[in-house]
Amino acid sequence: MNKPVFLSYPVPFTQKQKKFIERVCEELEGKGLQPRTLGVTDYDMDAPLTAIRRLMVESNGLLTIAFRRAYIHDGTGKPNSDLENVQSYDISEKWLTSPYCQIEPAMAFQIGLPILIFREKGVMADGILEKGVIGTYLPEFDLDDDLDIYFKQQEWKQLMRKWVKLVDTVYENKGCPPKLY
Repeated sequence: MNKPVFLSYPVPFTQKQKKFIERVCEELEGKGLQPRTLGVTDYDMDAPLTAIRRLMVESNGLLTIAFRRAYIHDGTGKPNSDLENVQSYDISEKWLTSPYCQIEPAMAFQIGLPILIFREKGVMADGILEKGVIGTYLPEFDLDDDLDIYFKQQEWKQLMRKWVKLVDTVYENKGCPPKLY
């Protein structure tokens, strides 16, 4: 029986994004994991956050793919600030991802699930997508690169090996009775 994991990603809007998700699913399944995604493998009539929480509780880890979603052609962060020590900054030619790529990892963090986040090149490293916020490495991938080469790189292999080990630990611990000490 494969161990369920929550696979979080915005709905792909390019063939490259779609192929990336297909490859991630193959990789997970090859490691004995069952990727579950709300609206893809699982459906629920409740409010999205309720459905996400239910699915998350049934999962043993969370893998988020922060795909590009909205493009900022010309933009400024903190524009027209009138506070001392607050400066505006340029966010032109950057991408945003789905807000769920922030929400779902935060929910997983709150219940102690192992989290691994991959960010597509160009997506703003903001909020939970900033390095160090959840304490784990946040790799960036480029969909213009060859997928076969990417999935054979040591970065992918080592991060997946470590995350899968943490997922296995959660799976094993869920079968143990609670400790009173």
